[in-house]
Amino acid sequence: MTYCVAARLQEGLVFLSDSRTNAGMDQVSTFRKMSVFERPDDRMIVLMSAGNLAITQSVREILKESVESESIWSAANMFEAATVVGAAIRQVYERDHQALAEMGIDFNCSFILGGQIRGESCRLFQIYAAGNFIEAHSENPCFQIGESKYGKPILDRVIRPEIPLDEAVKCVLISMDSTLKSNISVGMPLDLLVYQADSLQVSHFVSVTEEDPYFNMLRASWGERIRQAFHDLPAPDWSTMEKERSKPVFERHIRTVDQ
Repeated sequence: MTYCVAARLQEGLVFLSDSRTNAGMDQVSTFRKMSVFERPDDRMIVLMSAGNLAITQSVREILKESVESESIWSAANMFEAATVVGAAIRQVYERDHQALAEMGIDFNCSFILGGQIRGESCRLFQIYAAGNFIEAHSENPCFQIGESKYGKPILDRVIRPEIPLDEAVKCVLISMDSTLKSNISVGMPLDLLVYQADSLQVSHFVSVTEEDPYFNMLRASWGERIRQAFHDLPAPDWSTMEKERSKPVFERHIRTVDQ
């Protein structure tokens, strides 16, 4: 399994992905989930993937090797780039889905595509296994794929289009730490990419390892502050919580004829 998260903000874009693809008692595999398509002063596009590794790698290879008129490198805008990714997914599906079905394997893949092409603003898309997609907007500026449930609460509370990029970086790292804490199928190292709007090139890229001092400080501080906040919450006030009308339902034993 994996976990990838991306946010579209007024200042730019933030992308974060783990690198775990298989986990078990005696097998752990690591593959990067993030690909960058960058042509300075023209376009900066990031693709992150989750799902069956053979499927997602095939899609990425099609996109990287494509020299046709319709490719990520020739797309006039990000919507067209998302359409190109969708077409690559369907191409892999047509080639492999029957053999996968015969083996009892689902055609399982999902992608996050985001970036900026000269002449338009930053855009962010989530692309599904059928090749269709949705776009992030002001009310929903964040996308997750993979093992998303553990890291979602902090995103829902913090991510807003107006927050600074550095605040969004803190938020997605905490979201990832929550996922790492609760699910062994997500693992380090992490790939973190930050894009400043209108720069048309990668602003910051970091491979976050187990030894990274900032990430270790963040996860330790966050855990301690959660425990402190929990400790500071008042205990239940039973005098106001217990009401005459809120009594438990007691099951009563009814003797039957056979008894």
